[in-house]
Amino acid sequence: MVFRPLPSAARDALLALLAATAGYIDALSYLRLGNVFTANMTGNTVLLGIAAGQQAAARALHSVLALAGFALGVLAGAALCGRRERSEASRWPPRVTLTLAVELIALLATAVGWALAGEDPAGGAEYGLVGAAALAMGMQSAAVQRLRVAGVATTYVTGTLTSLFTDLALPGASRGSMVQRGWVLLALVAGAVAGAVVVRVAGGFAALIPVVLVAVVVVVAAWSRPRRTQSATENQLREAAG
Repeated sequence: MVFRPLPSAARDALLALLAATAGYIDALSYLRLGNVFTANMTGNTVLLGIAAGQQAAARALHSVLALAGFALGVLAGAALCGRRERSEASRWPPRVTLTLAVELIALLATAVGWALAGEDPAGGAEYGLVGAAALAMGMQSAAVQRLRVAGVATTYVTGTLTSLFTDLALPGASRGSMVQRGWVLLALVAGAVAGAVVVRVAGGFAALIPVVLVAVVVVVAAWSRPRRTQSATENQLREAAG
């Protein structure tokens, strides 16, 4: 079997949608789930340190749950994605799409739970939403890492930002890579802006937007599923006839 290749422009657009999803989720979780990040674990780790230093147990628990959910998401996502085969020619393997489809289920559960809990979840509902959102973002991180797009991540900006400015500083860097990284960064910021605006208007139903974004990614990426070539099918027919 061979893979129907996903064009580079389409792949980059899907990565931008995933980055927008992460920025959106982080805005929602920070504004409505106890000032915690569920996609950006660098920032969340710093928040955990601040909460510990200020002896704010509730805020520290939020960060711990986010870290735990994210870690579980990465473990599950890595298991679903599997190892990259040397012979794999696809820019977007089917296992990545599968992982994002499972992420979509986690995001849908988060959205439904949030809608039921109300605009400002509290107590167990709040903690559960933190864990579920972080789980989804961990799976997304594992899926994007599986693509091995150099210098690009969709749930945090530090590595992508460093790669972008390194390319700007060094002569001969790929213009295409710089544009790609720039779009991912802009998408993440745009997602955060949208999340901050929509949550004020839609309340708990604002969590449905990431479901739509990732659903679009899954549907488009499904076109890169494996298929048999005509020559392979002909060879099988000859073997059967022989």
